[in-house]
Amino acid sequence: MTPYGRHPAEGFSVGTCARAYGPGCIHEHACIRFSLLRPDPAQRGRLVEIRDNLRDRIAEVEQQGWLGEIERLHVSLAGAESRISQIDSASGGTAMNLGMPRTNPAQPARQ
Repeated sequence: MTPYGRHPAEGFSVGTCARAYGPGCIHEHACIRFSLLRPDPAQRGRLVEIRDNLRDRIAEVEQQGWLGEIERLHVSLAGAESRISQIDSASGGTAMNLGMPRTNPAQPARQ
């Protein structure tokens, strides 16, 4: 069980943790701020939901005057937007045909 009362196999992940050691992250939203997250393109829709939820929470926090929460939420929002941009830029490219490499004919041996 995770600190959120869910089993890790339920699949919170929005990508792969690129840490060189230890198990992957089990936290639901913590990794969107982690620089070593490799976002999964299949999770783009979920990242958009997280981003939209963070925007709603920021609006609520500002309305309620809970100013201590704003910075943390803005950092998470920037992380979510960055991950969405990563997915969009990676999937926007097209394949390029590089052709077959040419080999040089064998040079005569020098004497």
